[in-house]
Amino acid sequence: MRILVATVAVAALGFGAPALAANIDLSTWTCRQFQSANKSEVYVIMAWLDGYYKQEDDPPVVDTDQFADTTRKLADYCAAHPDAAFITATDLLFQRE
Repeated sequence: MRILVATVAVAALGFGAPALAANIDLSTWTCRQFQSANKSEVYVIMAWLDGYYKQEDDPPVVDTDQFADTTRKLADYCAAHPDAAFITATDLLFQRE
């Protein structure tokens, strides 16, 4: 599953390479940085997060409705907490222990 998500992320990077930074270190990002990211960066980040928070035995399915809902929830949280650490926000929203 993680290989599939990584492949999708790499493909997305290839198509949008001029618009993306070379590295996105999410451990240093705040919600404010996520909010100011361009559309291509948000797509890559959300695809990576989707794979990161899935369980090993989850089916290899991208639920686009859930994907959009998750993106909205994260955007709403970040709007209310712009100085929060981005990974902390995702851990809270996606229930990572």
